[in-house]
Amino acid sequence: MASPALSFSPSHHPLLFSFSPPKLDSLLISNLPLQFSYSSNLTTLPKPSKLGFVQAQGPTSGEIRAETAEKREPMVPPYNVLITGSSKGIGYALAKEFLKSGDNVIICSRSYERVESAVKSLKEEFGEQRVWGTQCDVRKGQDVKALVTFAQEKLRYVDIWINNAGSNAYSFRPLAETSDEDLMEVVTTNTLGLMICCREAIKMMLSQPRGGHIFNVDGAGSDGRPTPRFAAYGATKRSVVHLTKSLQAELQMQDVKNVIVHNLSPGMVTTELLMSGATTKQAKFFINVLAEPPEVVAEYLVPIIRSIPSNGSTRPTYVRFLTGLKAYSQIFSRLAFGARRNRHVLED
Repeated sequence: MASPALSFSPSHHPLLFSFSPPKLDSLLISNLPLQFSYSSNLTTLPKPSKLGFVQAQGPTSGEIRAETAEKREPMVPPYNVLITGSSKGIGYALAKEFLKSGDNVIICSRSYERVESAVKSLKEEFGEQRVWGTQCDVRKGQDVKALVTFAQEKLRYVDIWINNAGSNAYSFRPLAETSDEDLMEVVTTNTLGLMICCREAIKMMLSQPRGGHIFNVDGAGSDGRPTPRFAAYGATKRSVVHLTKSLQAELQMQDVKNVIVHNLSPGMVTTELLMSGATTKQAKFFINVLAEPPEVVAEYLVPIIRSIPSNGSTRPTYVRFLTGLKAYSQIFSRLAFGARRNRHVLED
């Protein structure tokens, strides 16, 4: 296998590495695969002022008014956390890590059986009164509204809402060969589902004296780089960043300072989705070099996520696991010393 060529590319980012492995059309990356950049180019909210707490004015008016900072409740641990798409994979690993930190967690999935099994396992490990689960298809507005009601019944409020639910329909093929069903699955879950969840999370958090933090999980394509063999997935993940920026701007325009929307980038995670596409030399190379198990990623991300409300931050943050510098270092170690070979999958 030819060694990937490494080069620097000019960009508005402080650091951006461009990788040019042979036959990029067969390269698989999933759950923010090759995003070799770090920095945040997101719209940021102004520094805290005397106006802190915001809430909706009436059930239908849609107006938002600012209350004095004195009426805003401080956000202190333990936190109440809701994670979509959390019956397995990185969502489940995040749930476990929050529970280890002493937080309360609500998980959900469109599969009732998977939710039931996941909740049972988590309760056996962390106790009956700290984790709950419910079935929810994020593509359906009524399901997400019911999820909010469920969360309010169990926890009264949610401090941290992580939009992790996503799908590639387990399909890795050219767009011309992709079925209508797979396209609808990917687009409605990753784009429509995210919009519905953000809408309902913001509405709920506006009525909470504590406010709240929303984290939108990005993925391959979110940096604008091509995603051959899963073009639809990449396009939807590119929209995640745009949606997050737009919501940040909307909240800023409305002078909302206690509801903040962030991006969360777990990098390459050895989930079923990623491993099901490990069918080419290039895919196996990058999975071995850059991918990490869900538990490792969650252990790194959760303390950073929890530090944001604990520090009283009102600024949007782009939380990354796989930074450009980290990716460069690991690829260099592989090319120079053969590190990480056959780490997750056997290479040809």
